[in-house]
Amino acid sequence: MATTQPPTWTFLTNHAQVLLCIAEDPGIRLRKIGDRVGVTERAAHRIVDELVSAGYVSRMRTGRRNHYAIHRQLPLPDTIAHRLRLGDLLAVLAPQNSS
Repeated sequence: MATTQPPTWTFLTNHAQVLLCIAEDPGIRLRKIGDRVGVTERAAHRIVDELVSAGYVSRMRTGRRNHYAIHRQLPLPDTIAHRLRLGDLLAVLAPQNSS
């Protein structure tokens, strides 16, 4: 029986949601990432740092702002989806930005 209340969980982790924010706007600010994902700016900063440390994202300083690049050729870090590349996921979830 379906309920009218939306679930309290999501299909995408915060890391995946941050990647989608960066895919949509490579110059996005951490505050805006936090607002869109529903986490604090500090949590958004930690997630971006983890993505950078893992090699999935590069961060370049442009003036007073950061610009991010996603390394779409890398495999997903999941046991079930490890055969897929990050670009495959982004092609499905953010197709207008998958080039």
